[in-house]
This record gives sequence, structure tokens and C-alpha cells, in this order.
Amino acid sequence: MKLRVYYDDTDAGGVVYHANYLKFCERARSEMFFSHGKSPVVNGGHFVVKHIEADFIKPAKLGDLLDVRHELLELKNASLRLRQTIFLEEVKIFEIVSLLAFVREAKPAKIDEQTKAFFSSLLL
Repeated sequence: MKLRVYYDDTDAGGVVYHANYLKFCERARSEMFFSHGKSPVVNGGHFVVKHIEADFIKPAKLGDLLDVRHELLELKNASLRLRQTIFLEEVKIFEIVSLLAFVREAKPAKIDEQTKAFFSSLLL
């Protein structure tokens, strides 16, 4: 997913504020669903971030056009591990590995087979 860095994404120096990289990745995860006519809310449940490992490699700046890419690392019955990498002109500038748990009514729930197939077809 391509996205532009706007003024409100940056600090006083015009550099992307660190928390906004997480927002960029969250938008891209939602867009995975939306761009295929689906919703991130599945059968009354949704994915929540349980654990994150982030690597800030190089800064992005005001006006940059970024590309967020996904890689499915692991798919289990009630969770998945996803790597998201942000590139600036084919140079990796940020990487996050997230453990996403599927929950329904604030409790862990099994990911249905259709959603598993969706992730597998998009990201493997």
C-alpha cells in the first residue's frame, strides 16, 4: 500500500514521528481487507495486536511516498504473525513483526477457515 507522509505525520523537524509508523502499518492491515471488498471485522470478531517488535532503520520525511508491504510468517487457529516492511524508493526504512490475536467479545476466538484462506492467498 502506498501512502504519502503529510505534515501531521511529522515532528517539528519534518521527520515522521515514531508512533506514526505503527499507524501506517495499521492502515495497511485494514486496507488488505478493504481493497478486497472485505471488512476487518469478521463474524463479530477482529484482530488485536498482542505483541510488536519494531525496527526503525531510516527516517521518513514530509512529502515522502512510502510503500507498506506484508508477509505472513505464521497462521494459527486464533492468531497470526505478520511482518510489515515500509520502503522509501525500494530502501527498507522500517520493519515490524506483529502477533495478532483474533478476538470475539474480548476473548480469544478461532479464526474461521474462510479468513485463514484469505490471509494465505494474499500473504504467503
